[in-house]
Amino acid sequence: MLDYVALGMLVFVALVLFYGIIVIHDIPYEIAHKRHHPHQDAIHVAGWVSLFTLHAIWPFLWIWATLYRADRGWGFGNGQSQDSQVARLEEELAALRLRVGALEQPPAAAPKTPAGQED
Repeated sequence: MLDYVALGMLVFVALVLFYGIIVIHDIPYEIAHKRHHPHQDAIHVAGWVSLFTLHAIWPFLWIWATLYRADRGWGFGNGQSQDSQVARLEEELAALRLRVGALEQPPAAAPKTPAGQED
């Protein structure tokens, strides 16, 4: 009877370890999914690849997943909201379009001087 209890405990521990490893490797993907990360699928695949590298790349996946947030973008940002940055960039783009339009206009024709009256 004791042999069966020991065998049951071994199977239980093996299943818990197996499931625990699967859950732990998926943490960066869950972070990326929660933050609406644009590379969440790549992070998920890299998490599965990290199983074969004995989780050597797993800390880098964690960092990669936490660098992005939908409200501020990548990193820490400069304190501006993404909407104000987009508005500023749109204003700059409009100003550049005006400048390019002015540069593309043909030059005004120089007044012609009558023949023989050169300065």
